[in-house]
Amino acid sequence: MNIKLEKSSAVSGVITIELQKADYEKAFNDTLKKTAKKADMPGFRPGHVPMSIVKKLYGPQAKMDAVNNILGEKLFGYIREEKIDMLGEPLQHEGQEAQDIETQDDFTFQFDIAIAPAFDIKLTAKDKVTYYDIEADDKAIGEQVEQIRRQNGHHEEADAYAENDILRGILAELDENGQPKEGGLVVEKASLMPNFFKEKKQQKLFAKAKKNDVITFNPSKAYKESDTELAALLRIKKEEATAYVGDFSFQVDEISRFVPAELNQELFDRVFGEGNVKNEEEMRARIKEQLQRQLEADADYKFRLDLRAYCEKKVGELEMPRTELRRLMLQNNKDKDEKYVDDNFERSIEELKWHLMRDKLAQQQGIKVGDEDVRAAALDATRFQFAQYGMNNIPDEYLHQYAEGMLKDENQVNGLVERCIEQKLTAAMKNVVTLDRKPISIEDFQKLF
Repeated sequence: MNIKLEKSSAVSGVITIELQKADYEKAFNDTLKKTAKKADMPGFRPGHVPMSIVKKLYGPQAKMDAVNNILGEKLFGYIREEKIDMLGEPLQHEGQEAQDIETQDDFTFQFDIAIAPAFDIKLTAKDKVTYYDIEADDKAIGEQVEQIRRQNGHHEEADAYAENDILRGILAELDENGQPKEGGLVVEKASLMPNFFKEKKQQKLFAKAKKNDVITFNPSKAYKESDTELAALLRIKKEEATAYVGDFSFQVDEISRFVPAELNQELFDRVFGEGNVKNEEEMRARIKEQLQRQLEADADYKFRLDLRAYCEKKVGELEMPRTELRRLMLQNNKDKDEKYVDDNFERSIEELKWHLMRDKLAQQQGIKVGDEDVRAAALDATRFQFAQYGMNNIPDEYLHQYAEGMLKDENQVNGLVERCIEQKLTAAMKNVVTLDRKPISIEDFQKLF
């Protein structure tokens, strides 16, 4: 057997493997012997089929299996022994000559490989990267308080209409004289929110509406240039909406008002757990603490972006095996067309460059990700998802249940591993480089994006 690598560039090459009969013959014969012991053919006792017949029937497949097994073992063994930092999998060489398993005893196989570019990156306290300290101000805390109140609010009946109220009642089409139209459209239990009317004049007609009032308005003007909303109100097909341009009467049967939850012990217990928060001051302190954690995560995310840009500038341009990487991308996206690969190729190259730099930094810092890290990340992700809906007091058993579901999905697990690496690297690099700290408001921080 002979194996060699011929580099066509610093980041690409061809591995050639020459197999002789002696390299795979023992494995081939062993396979045939095992097959012969199990062979069952008419006219012969089980396990006593002549080897000549076994070889004729099963030889080509046994030979192919033996050659492929030896080939894979030697190929990847060579890559490990030579410490070739390969990107992706070996590709069949485009100039590979056809091999005939049945007639050939000796074989030559060739593989194109993509090799990671060689580069150095070492960060120290001499390297300075911006880090934004985002302030959880009173405005942001107040917005969170109001969001919690809205999430836990309720509807109640009101005597007179106010902005954002919902009106329910009977909607009836009128004729040109302002009287109920004979055979006209009538909608029982119609719902209106005048605050969302397109025309202000139509909104004002409901300004002082009370229960049992009958108000004349024009739906086609109220929902001007929105046949979808008009059709939904009149409960007709969208294409029929243009036929209804006249006035309608609306008899107010009910006025429904949304009332945010009161800041009381019942709300505190529901959101933060029983007895954990006892007044609005403690609620705002707890919100500030939660908000500050989220803002630190946002600041870390921006730090990672700035760290990446800094590293890319420091390392400079990297030579990449573009031809081989494009073939790999095509091979890994067989369900998509070449246009997809062309549209995403450059972005993939840039992401790969950063992953190479990131992995080298992570290796330097001794960063490793274990099962417990991934499980903890799944719990954090689950907790964050619930928090987005204002659910901050979910029992641990439910969090673990949802997290376990995430851990059964390979794609989600891969994403969690990536997140763990990013978070650990961020924490490590904040202690390596010099942080150019800049205080910033939430509003100004958002403008950075």
